[in-house]
Amino acid sequence: MRLFGLIGYPLSHSFSKTYFIEKFSRECIGDAAYENFEIEKIALLGKIVADHPCLSGLNVTIPFKEAVIRYLDELSDDAREIGAVNTIKVSSGKLKGFNTDYIGFMRSLIPLLKPWHKKALILGTGGSSLAVKYALEKLGIEFLLVSRNPLEENEIGYPGITKDLIEEYTLIINTTPVGMFPDVSKAPDIPYQFLNAGHLLFDLIYNPEETLFLKQGKERGAAIKNGYEMLVLQAEESWRVWSEF
Repeated sequence: MRLFGLIGYPLSHSFSKTYFIEKFSRECIGDAAYENFEIEKIALLGKIVADHPCLSGLNVTIPFKEAVIRYLDELSDDAREIGAVNTIKVSSGKLKGFNTDYIGFMRSLIPLLKPWHKKALILGTGGSSLAVKYALEKLGIEFLLVSRNPLEENEIGYPGITKDLIEEYTLIINTTPVGMFPDVSKAPDIPYQFLNAGHLLFDLIYNPEETLFLKQGKERGAAIKNGYEMLVLQAEESWRVWSEF
């Protein structure tokens, strides 16, 4: 029996376990199981691997996508460039990190892009934003990061999002947990009144299906997309990594 799992903290609203259990049942994959490994410290990764000799792969979620790298034996080229890992292949006791988030995001975003979506605002600077940045670079879309505490050259604070900036950056991507269940009454602090039908709002959150961030864009005619399809696509890419590499 091959064992797969998810590491992160907390995991109370995890997508991965339900998805993979249903996948294994639907596709008659009888030699695979999936478990959640809720750990408060990434240093416990080694114990998980040691205690589960049948472990073949792991997904990685908040808050360990960056911190996990130091505990891995090898990285894929994409994961190394991104600086974050959301998928680990376990083989002969060796751990290799991959990033399938960027693939899921890119494949979900591409069908929605219009010719005028040439510049993007990325809300948040956490591990998920790294995959988004990498995908936008591959697509040739210029981006600006928005942070509560801007430190880098290509970062601004939320008060810096002006009317002119909103009109120029017509793709807006939320990579923060703001608005995620159960705090559904919250939304990133941007001037929504300047949005219009030319904007595309993408929220990496999938629960709720339509966040307040997306609702406010929709009310002003913007195209919207939540993170569910991205999650499915990255999960399928994780399975490909575990199965084919």
